[in-house]
Amino acid sequence: MDTKRKDMKMSIRILLALLLALFTFHSSLLTSVYADRIKDIAKFEGVRDNQLIGYGVVVGLDSSGDKGKSTIESISNMLKRMGVTIDSDAFKSKSLASVIITATLPPFAKPGMKIDALVSTIGDASSLQGGTLLLTPLKGPDGEVYGLAQGPVSIGGFSAEGVGALAQKNHPTAGKVPEGITIEREPLFTLGKGDEIRLFLKKADFATADKISSRINEAFKGEYAFATDPSSVKVAVPSMYRDNFVGLIGRIEELDVEVDMAAKVVINERTGTIVIGSNVRIAPVAIAHGSLAIEINELPEVSQPLPFSPKNSATVVVPRTSVSVMEQKASLIPVSGITLGQVVRGLNALGVTPRDLISILQALKSAGALRAELEII
Repeated sequence: MDTKRKDMKMSIRILLALLLALFTFHSSLLTSVYADRIKDIAKFEGVRDNQLIGYGVVVGLDSSGDKGKSTIESISNMLKRMGVTIDSDAFKSKSLASVIITATLPPFAKPGMKIDALVSTIGDASSLQGGTLLLTPLKGPDGEVYGLAQGPVSIGGFSAEGVGALAQKNHPTAGKVPEGITIEREPLFTLGKGDEIRLFLKKADFATADKISSRINEAFKGEYAFATDPSSVKVAVPSMYRDNFVGLIGRIEELDVEVDMAAKVVINERTGTIVIGSNVRIAPVAIAHGSLAIEINELPEVSQPLPFSPKNSATVVVPRTSVSVMEQKASLIPVSGITLGQVVRGLNALGVTPRDLISILQALKSAGALRAELEII
């Protein structure tokens, strides 16, 4: 009996453990669906990218390089620094191309790290296929050299042409040198100011900024954070994190916050794309929408003279135009909704195309029935 009781108690404990694990998993799943991590909606002050730029030369092209003399002058000056002198007027080559190299220096980049380089022609070169970028210094906005770029250029395509035909894939005058930049200097940055740090929201919103500050105060059990404006939150560094900014930032970034979104409808008239936000509402309204189609066909006929007709008879083209008009019948359909699903079902009931739906949404906005911002891009 004692053995059976022990087995029963063990089974109950295992069942309770499984139920607890299932509840924890379900709760985390709900949190991930309805909330975002702070690291996904905001950035800390000082954590930012920096842009690099440089002028270089690509060599080894198959007669697809620049045709002017500017690139020749660049090569001539570079060879002089290497102890080789050439006559730039007598030197002719179509295997060279002048390029601009750009790159994005990530935050906290350290010397020796490698990043990708973007290479784009600035001359009349037709393709960078098969070329190699020569050693090029890359400078930041302050004029200091932060990286050196060199390596084979990958354009991810090809370009081939003959006298009467051309075959091309992707853009052959721009390419990338994967991990072609070696970082030589660490950019200066300031993480926080003394005993406080600031969070910058990627999209300014009063409600979201307030929720972030409340969530941080809840996690650290104190009044450490407060929103100074809709795009920034100031956080006082707790005493236990004065010498551990990385640990503080890591813990804050992992916190989940429910993001408040403004009601907005975005329309792209060029492609017929419509995006409706989850907070969009439509006041009770009746909509009737119909379309008018007019078709015009030109079917000219030729009138040929009959046999033994007078000499002044001639062939005449007789115009014949056919016009047909078709107007779709439309009836009033009531549309309203307090959730996105109801709004979509109400608009789908009209059975219209995206182009027609754009006109309907614009009319709803003009009538004051669309409870959302209408943005046309």
